[in-house]
Amino acid sequence: MDSQIKKLVNVSGSCLSNNPVVLDVPKHVPTKLSSELRKLLELKNGFYAFEQALHVLPSKSVAESCGLDSWNDPSLWISNYKGLADGCFFFAEDVFGGQFCIRSDGIYTFDPETGALTQIATSLSGWAKALLENYDVLAGYNLAHKWQVEHGRLDPGMRLAPKQPFVLQGEFVVENLYPIEAVALMRQSANLAVQIRDLPDGAQVTWKISD
Repeated sequence: MDSQIKKLVNVSGSCLSNNPVVLDVPKHVPTKLSSELRKLLELKNGFYAFEQALHVLPSKSVAESCGLDSWNDPSLWISNYKGLADGCFFFAEDVFGGQFCIRSDGIYTFDPETGALTQIATSLSGWAKALLENYDVLAGYNLAHKWQVEHGRLDPGMRLAPKQPFVLQGEFVVENLYPIEAVALMRQSANLAVQIRDLPDGAQVTWKISD
């Protein structure tokens, strides 16, 4: 096992699932990346790290975490993006619901508010290295820490959403954040992403936090 992946696992919290790893991936996921993901989950089948900021999903759903099987079911939230999230296999998320996903040519971030994809590595090892070197930006550690100091530990399955979306000039401050269940966050963010994807710069957008 690659040393970077081992390092990431070693700084993470407890294992979310004690069940055997059963990994079903779509055809577009390269064998090398699928193998790396399996090895990661065999070391620890789902976990939180960096004070709940990073959430790596277990292979199958358990009481405290949605699994890769359910999370990648299009009907859960992916279809709400109306094509923006297609061709991705999502396996982890940051504290704001920003997704980490595998595509045919590497590991990408997926911005939940815009649907924008950015490649950050060509391997799981590279992804782990990037996180270890820059977990504040990539996982949202600093704000996750500050919010939990004021409000208490985030419950399993919860993420932090901005009251005013970041893409609509919302600030990266504790006062602009509230806890929300991860699926609800993705569906809410998808509604925003679909609304703004064809709008010109400077267009007005009305935003309402849904219950």
